[in-house]
Amino acid sequence: MISKVGIFDSGVGGLTVAKSIYQAKLFDEIIYFGDTARVPYGSKNESTIIRYSLEALEFLKNFDINFLITACNSVSSCALPELRKEANFEVVGVIEAGIEAVKKVANTNDNILIIGTKTTINSNLYQIGLNNLGYKNIIALPTPLFVPIVEEEAYNKGLLDEVFKLYFSNLKNIDVVVLGCTHFPMLIPYLSEYFKDAKLIHSGEAIVELLKNRYDLKNKKESKIQFLASENPNHLKEIAKKWF
Repeated sequence: MISKVGIFDSGVGGLTVAKSIYQAKLFDEIIYFGDTARVPYGSKNESTIIRYSLEALEFLKNFDINFLITACNSVSSCALPELRKEANFEVVGVIEAGIEAVKKVANTNDNILIIGTKTTINSNLYQIGLNNLGYKNIIALPTPLFVPIVEEEAYNKGLLDEVFKLYFSNLKNIDVVVLGCTHFPMLIPYLSEYFKDAKLIHSGEAIVELLKNRYDLKNKKESKIQFLASENPNHLKEIAKKWF
């Protein structure tokens, strides 16, 4: 029986996924690990991300987890096969959950925008997955500046306006925005205002639905959560208090 899950992210962004899973009470215990000493992953090469991910897996094994969620899209885009080889339990990534979520809200002729780190966008996994489902109007856009904005909680409207202008000024008639980085749900109030008529796909909500449907997980009476970090764990805990 699945009872203790590890959630792994490159930093604090995966807390948006952890929050959704915690609120859904799908596991007795959650161990969250943020590799804050080496964030961000999205600008690093594939071999480095795989190495960091395998090190995180070995660390989390010390807590007797029997399920792993990679809350980092960059990890999900390039390290899942290696993680699954080394784990003797299920490993699930956020990209497959995001693709499943699009199916529920979008028609195949809708205009879909995917935003994420360079690693996630360049992997083409979202694009290939959606193309295989018949979606053809896809724009995939790396938006790496959003990661430090969230990490530093730099929600200055003037700054955000300039970054949005940099990334989105040429976009029109977007129906669905896939938040292909777990940092990005913290920008939902601003993204919703900018893309007024678009549906936003949140990795945390998407993976909760995938877990329920694929593994038939039932709600627990309570769920405990522990926060760990490779550097400055107190900062991660403070962020968790704010976000939760």
